[in-house]
Amino acid sequence: MGQLVERIEYDAASSQLTIHWNEATGRETLIRKLHFRTGRHGRKQLSDEAPPAEQSATESVPRLARLMALALRLEGLVRDGRVSDYAELARLGRVSRARLSQILSLVLLAPDIQERLLLLPGGPSGRGTLTERQLRPIAAEPDWQRQRRLWQRLPVPRPGNGQSAEPARGR
Repeated sequence: MGQLVERIEYDAASSQLTIHWNEATGRETLIRKLHFRTGRHGRKQLSDEAPPAEQSATESVPRLARLMALALRLEGLVRDGRVSDYAELARLGRVSRARLSQILSLVLLAPDIQERLLLLPGGPSGRGTLTERQLRPIAAEPDWQRQRRLWQRLPVPRPGNGQSAEPARGR
């Protein structure tokens, strides 16, 4: 019966696979776009689905907003009893207990500051000028009024133009 395939080509830049059949098969050249996903341990695996449309750089969620959402989620897991304690959370998340404490300290911020963190505008890289490290002394302050005064001294971006803005008052 002989060889069915004459040659196979793969272009990594376009993720295109081309199969050139032997002329005797009478088949047309087969061209397919391959889609990969990152599997366990960072290995590439073929995927049946096309990758989701990429977010534009201006729509990326700032790291601090993601950390605030994570802190709220993790606190909820412990509160609801889905995870026994913070040490278990650290093991599951493969982070040190100290790092987990740093992240969870964000839930100690005044509710209006938490809201501002969740609503930070995105930037080209998702990294804003404000960092979690800058928030640690504020979160360590037990008085929400003092937290708000400390917050006002930080360079917090305002939606739209990237300038500093005052946090919401009230609460």
